[in-house]
Amino acid sequence: MSILGLRTVVYHTPDLAAAKAWYSRVLEREPYFDQPFYVGYEVGGFELGLIPDAKPGEGGSVAYWGVPDAAAELRRLESLGATVREPVQEVGEGIKVATVADPFGNSFGVIENPHFSLAKVR
Repeated sequence: MSILGLRTVVYHTPDLAAAKAWYSRVLEREPYFDQPFYVGYEVGGFELGLIPDAKPGEGGSVAYWGVPDAAAELRRLESLGATVREPVQEVGEGIKVATVADPFGNSFGVIENPHFSLAKVR
């Protein structure tokens, strides 16, 4: 099976500090990953991420679906008619992400995250 399940939803924000403060209050927790290029919260075994320097809605929200091999899945999605928006990139700690446009223009993300554990969800 190539698609393992939902892992991460990313929101774009023009003000990362303000978004971090707001989501910390909303989620009632501090981020587990806090860098100038990305802020990540663990929520029930899943991740809510914040990316700076983009207007909200500009790229839309992107749901990232867990896969065992991001590069292989990107090739598979391309073979099914998807167009690469963001090629596979390592975002830290062995985590790899990529984003495609489906044939209808929607963003579809994949994430290879060796740290994700379904045991956290249960």
